[in-house]
Amino acid sequence: VVSMHRERVSENVYWFQSEVYAQVTAGVIVGPQWAVVIDTLALPEETLGMREFIEHELSVQVRYVINTHYHADHTWGNCFFPGATVIGHAKCREYLIERGIPSLEGSRKQDANLRQVKIVPPHITFSSGEMAMRVGKKNLIIAPAFGHSDDGISVLVEEDRVLFAGDAFMPLPYVVDGNVDDMLASVKKIGRMGLENIIQGHGDIILRGEIEAAVKENLNYLNNIKKIVKSAGKRKNVDEFLEEITIEECGKSRVYLGGLAETLHRRNLRALQRQLNG
Repeated sequence: VVSMHRERVSENVYWFQSEVYAQVTAGVIVGPQWAVVIDTLALPEETLGMREFIEHELSVQVRYVINTHYHADHTWGNCFFPGATVIGHAKCREYLIERGIPSLEGSRKQDANLRQVKIVPPHITFSSGEMAMRVGKKNLIIAPAFGHSDDGISVLVEEDRVLFAGDAFMPLPYVVDGNVDDMLASVKKIGRMGLENIIQGHGDIILRGEIEAAVKENLNYLNNIKKIVKSAGKRKNVDEFLEEITIEECGKSRVYLGGLAETLHRRNLRALQRQLNG
C-alpha cells in the first residue's frame, strides 16, 4: 500500500499529499452521488490509492477531475478516473497535448511505472472569467490563477472559504514556467479573499491564522528576487553573481519542500534573468 497523508479539511472536503514527490497535493469534494477531484498525484499508485479511498471509504464515484495546471505531477493521473470529465483552462488542454504527450513518451523510457499512464486533456475548458459548479451543498468557483504557469486556475469552495490554489501558492513561489508579475498578482488576490484555508499545490495546508504571514513572505520573496535580478542585469559576471544569492537572503528557507527549495530558488533566479534581461 502506498503511503500518503490524508486529511479532512472541512465537511466533505479532503486533502491528499504525496510522501514520495515534492509534497505535491490533491483534493476531493464529495457530493451525495458523486465527487470532484482536484488534481492527481505524481505516481500512478498514489492516484489509485486516492481513488480507492473515494470509492470505498466515501462510497462515491468521481464524476469530474479539475486540473489546476498542466504539469505532470498534477495531471498524469487523469487517466485513472476513466469515467470522469476533466475540466481545466483552455491552455491546460493545449499544453497537455503539445508538451504532455511528448514528455510522457520520453519519461516512459526511464520509468516502468508510467507504462499505464495516458495523457487525458481537459474535456471542458474555459479561457476567461470564472466557472461555477455545484457539488451537493457546495459551490465551487473556478478562476484563473497565473504566475506559476499561464494556464493556472484555483478552485474556491465558497461556503467553506477553502481555496485549492494549485501552484499559484507554494512554500516557495516557482516562476520558471510562468511570470513573476502574474505570480505577485495571484498571491495578492489570494491574500484578499478572506480564506479559512489555502491548499497549496505543494506543501502543507495553510490555516487561517497563518495566511497573512504566508502571503507576506511569498510577496517579499518575489519582490526580492525581482529586485536582485534587475540589479544584476548590468554586471559582466551575472551568472556567478546570481549563484551567490542564497535563498535566505531572499527571505525563504532552504528546508522547504523537503530540501527541494534550494534547487527551485536557483532556477527562479536563472529564469528571471532570462525574462528580465533577455
